[in-house]
Amino acid sequence: MRCTILASGSKGNCTYITGSEGAILIDAGLSAKETLHRLTQTGCAPDAISAIIVTHEHVDHIIGLDVLARKLECPVYATGGTLEDFLCHRRTSDKPLATHVVRYDDPFVAGGFTITPFATSHDAAESCGFVIGENGTMFGYCTDTGIVTPHMLDQLRRCDGLVLESNHCPEMLANGPYPESLKRRIRSSRGHLSNPAAAAALRVLGKNVPQVILSHLSEINNTPDRARASAREGLGLFFEEKSLIVATQGGSTPDSPQEIRL
Repeated sequence: MRCTILASGSKGNCTYITGSEGAILIDAGLSAKETLHRLTQTGCAPDAISAIIVTHEHVDHIIGLDVLARKLECPVYATGGTLEDFLCHRRTSDKPLATHVVRYDDPFVAGGFTITPFATSHDAAESCGFVIGENGTMFGYCTDTGIVTPHMLDQLRRCDGLVLESNHCPEMLANGPYPESLKRRIRSSRGHLSNPAAAAALRVLGKNVPQVILSHLSEINNTPDRARASAREGLGLFFEEKSLIVATQGGSTPDSPQEIRL
């Protein structure tokens, strides 16, 4: 299994997962044209994608979803709350689109993977993360959550690799240019995970998860160096045993791959 970050951040999120039988996308937060360009640029095969699984309905995760799913002729999988919001309030096309409702902690199969959604804590209709399994290998994806619950940790500690949000530095957020209302939203339990909160999760996960990608970094309220330093502190003695990658908005490139292989 291979995970390649195509984009990560407030301007768009999209991740390509490939395995022995096919591939899936997590989220479609770029335009369809840009997603296809980045897939080709990074050596990812668009024709192998058999499903798009969606974490939630915010625009930086679904802006290209409708057009991309129809271009790839693949179905969309998301929770009922996410699909209802997307189909009723955000989709503008009336062209046919195949959708499937998924439920928390109820595994489903797509692209040759067994995928288990789990609840995240975000100001969205019914947001989720995923544990994706194939041939005994497990991969976790957990972004856009204000907290990491014990149940989320139980799901993630069984993974061989993990994408985990590390959105903001609390000091940069407090002293930054955002209005106070937005600052409160970001740091709330239904907002985004801070660097210290991500580090605390990694401290608990310890040696169980050998590869980590830090994701969804704010370009205003964080820096890659701050996120990495905080995660390194959280991992402590386990840091040298791990592959730690910081994803960026630009995503993976041939010269700077942002991916893990499991």
